[in-house]
Amino acid sequence: MAVFGLVSAVAGFVKVRYLQDKAIIDNMVFRCHYRITSAILFACCIIVTANNLIGDPISCINDGAVPGHVINTYCWITYTFTLPGQHGRTMGTEVAHSGLGNDNQERTYHSYYQWVPFMLFFQGLLFYVPHWIWKNWEEGRMRMITEGMRGVSTASPAERKARHERLAQYLYDSANTHNTYSFGYFICEALNFINVVGNIFFVDKFLGGAFLTYGSDVLRFSNMNQENRSDPMIEIFPRVTKCTFHKYGASGSIQKHDALCVLALNILNEKIYIFLWFWFIILAVASGLAIIYSAAIVMMPTTREAVLRRRFRKADPVDVCNLIRRVQIGDFLMIHLLGQNLNVTSYGEMLHTFINMLDESRPISGDTPSAPSTLEMAPMYPAIEKYGKETET
Repeated sequence: MAVFGLVSAVAGFVKVRYLQDKAIIDNMVFRCHYRITSAILFACCIIVTANNLIGDPISCINDGAVPGHVINTYCWITYTFTLPGQHGRTMGTEVAHSGLGNDNQERTYHSYYQWVPFMLFFQGLLFYVPHWIWKNWEEGRMRMITEGMRGVSTASPAERKARHERLAQYLYDSANTHNTYSFGYFICEALNFINVVGNIFFVDKFLGGAFLTYGSDVLRFSNMNQENRSDPMIEIFPRVTKCTFHKYGASGSIQKHDALCVLALNILNEKIYIFLWFWFIILAVASGLAIIYSAAIVMMPTTREAVLRRRFRKADPVDVCNLIRRVQIGDFLMIHLLGQNLNVTSYGEMLHTFINMLDESRPISGDTPSAPSTLEMAPMYPAIEKYGKETET
C-alpha cells in the first residue's frame, strides 16, 4: 500500500499545483507535456522504486557455492544476459526458459534495469523544461493583467467596466510590442515537439534499439497464432536471465558459477514502456499538429480571423478583420491568451473597448499592412511593471 500512498502524493501535488486559480499561458497540447507527461513519468519512477510491490527486483539461484545475497548483488550491479537465438522455443522441452540455453551462442546483455528509475525521473524533468523556459520568458504577464478578472467575477458593473477599460488601455498602449513575447512562445512550442521526438530515440538507445518498433511488435504479437509466436516483451524485458560469477577455489584456481536470475522488476518495466510508446507517439503527433496550427496563424491572417471569431462571437466580422490587420503576431497571441483567461462576456466587452480605442486613434486604411513576420521583433513593452510583479515560483 505504500506505493499507492506515494502515487497519491504525486496526484495531490499535481492537484494543488495546477488546479488553483492561475492564468493560462499556453494551450492544451503544451499542458500535456509538462502536466500530464511529467506526472506520468514521475509516478512510474516511484512505482519501479517501490520494492514492496514485487519483492526483490532480482533473485538468483546457483549451485550453492556462492551465497544467495552475494550473487544477487553481483548480478544486479553488473549485468545479466540472454541468448536471442533461444527465443520462441518451447519452454519445458526445448529450453528451460525463453532466451536461455547453451552458452556457446550470441548473447544479449541486460544492465538497463539499474537505470530505469533514473531515466524516468530525468525524462520527467525534460518534459518540464520547455514550460519552465516559457514561464520565465513570460514573467507572469498574463497573470498580472488579468488579476481579479479570471473565473467568476463578483465585482459590480462599474468596477468590472473599469477593469475592462484598464485592460483595453494596456493593449492599446503596448500595441505592436509583443512580438518577443510570441517568439518565446513559439520557440518553446517547438521545443516540446523536439523533446518528445528526442525522447523516443533516447529511450530506443537506452533499450538497445528495441523501442522504436516495440509497440507495433506487441500489437503484431497479440494477433498471431498462440502456438507460433514469441513475446517481444519477454525478449526486451526478460523475466529470467543468466549470470556468470567467477571466484577463486581452494587451490587458487578460477571457478565459474552460473546462476539463473529472476528479474521481477521487468514485469513492471514492460508495462510501463508499452504505455510510454503509445503515449509518446500520440503526443508527438499532437505536438506536430500544434506547430502546423501555429505556423498557419503566423503566416495567414485569415486563420487569425477565424480563431478570433470563434471566441469573439458577437463581434462584427468587419471589426474582427480590421483588428487583425492592425495588430501584429505578438498582440494577437496576447489577445488569444486573454480569451482563455476571461469569460465570454468579459472578453467581448474588453475587445469592444479596445476596438473603439483603435477607431478613435486613427482611421482604418484599406492599405494597412498585415501582421509582419515574427522575424521583425519589436522591444518588449516596458511599462508592464505598473500592473504588479509575478510572485509565483
